Amino acid sequence: MAKMVRVDDMTLAGLRVCREIALLGSFTAAARSLGYSQPAISRQVAAMEAAAGLPLFVRTARGVSLSAAGHAVVTHAGRILGDVESLRHDLDGLGDRLAGRVRLGVFPTAAAVLAPRTIALLAAEHPGLDIRLSEASTPSLLRELRRGRLAVAVIGAGAGLPDYDLDGLAVHRVFSGDLCVAVPIGHRLASATTAVAVGELTGEPWVIGDGSAGDPQFAAWPTLADPIVAHRVRGWQARLGMVAAGLGICLLPELAAPSVPAGVAIVRVQDPTWMGRVTLAVAGPSPGPSESAVIEALQAAGHSIGSAERSSATSDLKRAVTDPPRSRRRPTLP
Repeated sequence: MAKMVRVDDMTLAGLRVCREIALLGSFTAAARSLGYSQPAISRQVAAMEAAAGLPLFVRTARGVSLSAAGHAVVTHAGRILGDVESLRHDLDGLGDRLAGRVRLGVFPTAAAVLAPRTIALLAAEHPGLDIRLSEASTPSLLRELRRGRLAVAVIGAGAGLPDYDLDGLAVHRVFSGDLCVAVPIGHRLASATTAVAVGELTGEPWVIGDGSAGDPQFAAWPTLADPIVAHRVRGWQARLGMVAAGLGICLLPELAAPSVPAGVAIVRVQDPTWMGRVTLAVAGPSPGPSESAVIEALQAAGHSIGSAERSSATSDLKRAVTDPPRSRRRPTLP
């Protein structure tokens, strides 16, 4: 007579132990992975086998393998434990004081790296928040913010940009970084191992931005006299694509460096007259808890980008796109 199966006696801990043994191939490895003692692992397995009414593992001198019943249990364990984790995530969202929709606007450079990292942080820390992202120029973002259509705007400020009216708004620094120059991999400057003098850019053809009237666009190096403009292109991807094709060089904010495509190298420029730019998070005069959480996530994401840059401060200042972000001097606005 077959033993009675008592599925109700199976536990989540037991399912987790069985799955770990199946993955690692031994009780000892499973105990180490889960932080249990080996006797505790053995007790969990014994309880699961008693509930199943069948052996779940075949013990040999070389370790353990799953029996037919073990295969069935572990297959269901994966689904059950996945559902439990999904339930935990949903309940975390309900228990989070922060919930609802938050509209976040970013300027195009921030959309490439900063915004995705920020949204990922918020999804982990505050799953109840529904972040709606929009991309626009800084003037457009500030207009939408003042009209109440955005909760938080990420803008660029500093040298070479207009003096935006931020009166009455809460302003938080997110990221400080240099401008760099993107060049084709085979370009004469691509092999530079130190920052090149700004004079080295003289005579180079530039691929610059092109947009609506009043919208700031990246031009040639800001202190370079009479630059040669070869092409005007609105989008970052198109500009960098033209650089990769050898049609010119273009400016690149340090914030966007991790997203550079294949075929492009990044070169630092030594220019003592360049004062630098910053990325700011701007909100209404009294940000609520949800807006504050978004600002904190932006700052954390900005810090992660900056930390990656600083961690390799002694490495080559020129890098190809396959390299991790490198460190560059942080300019301070006057």
